[in-house]
Amino acid sequence: MILNKVKYSNLKSKQKENYNYHKIASALAEYGFDCMRLNNDWQGADFIAVHNDGKTFLKVQQKGRFEIKKIYQNKDIYMAFIEDGVVRIYYHDKAVEIIPDNVRNSKSWQKTGHYSWGKTPKIYNEIITNLT
Repeated sequence: MILNKVKYSNLKSKQKENYNYHKIASALAEYGFDCMRLNNDWQGADFIAVHNDGKTFLKVQQKGRFEIKKIYQNKDIYMAFIEDGVVRIYYHDKAVEIIPDNVRNSKSWQKTGHYSWGKTPKIYNEIITNLT
């Protein structure tokens, strides 16, 4: 059988979402997690990551980049995304705690309850875990 790698840029939106889920789940597997995708968001999560210790589980929302949203506050949600080929994960409420004033006072955060960046600001590096 001959297999050819897909070119990510040629994938459709839903295909990219599926591709990224598998990349994230694979990275989490390296840390002892088994991921179970949810058909419908459950308490804000796209999937559940259950650790092989039998005690730890993470509710994970998959994103295309680093972002914060008011709808995810106080839901015990982790956000996972891929940036520069590296799977990155962070606890959403911790990210909200350290929002810079310019973001907190922005029209986007105030009116829509959402803020995202094309590239993760360095201020957030201390709360992000890179799964390498």
